[in-house]
Amino acid sequence: MTESSGVKVFIETEESMIQLLKNSKAVDKLLMLREKQQCFFDQHLETKKIITQMLNDVVQCEEKVGQKLLDMEVQKSQADGDLDSLEQDLQQCTARSQTMDSELQFLQRELESLRESEQQLQTLQEEVNEDTTEVIPSAIYVAQLYHKVTKIKWEYDVEPHILRGVHYGADLATPININTSMRSRCSVSDELWNFVSTEW
Repeated sequence: MTESSGVKVFIETEESMIQLLKNSKAVDKLLMLREKQQCFFDQHLETKKIITQMLNDVVQCEEKVGQKLLDMEVQKSQADGDLDSLEQDLQQCTARSQTMDSELQFLQRELESLRESEQQLQTLQEEVNEDTTEVIPSAIYVAQLYHKVTKIKWEYDVEPHILRGVHYGADLATPININTSMRSRCSVSDELWNFVSTEW
């Protein structure tokens, strides 16, 4: 077979195949498949876009929920701190209240004791007033009588065991200073009687 006859056979074959393809409507089917494939691809892109948007929305929603959860945790921590502080304040107030109750009870007992003491003092005052009206005038009379007889003027703002005063005799005044804790009663009495004149 020559080269020219080979080319001729190839051309004839190609034309036959084109004719065969035209007659079999394969091109139409390929075009239709291509359109369907393009439609599927477009739908795939749209679905992917929708799913991507949905995922973005989910992520944003999760972020918002996470932020709200963090905020709630902070608020819970603050509320726990406030609750602890209030519990401490309550304990301190309770302790102060108990202390004040104890002090109030103590003061009430003290007041009752003072009222009883006041009543006792009032009773004693009444007794003293009664005694004063009866005893003091006679005591004054006896003291004046002793002074007239002994001529001794006593000092009263001295220690309990000291006798101190002045004897006013006919010619001179003699001081008296006797420590009764160092001497017997009889000795003290004798010394005092020595100041009294026996001349009437």
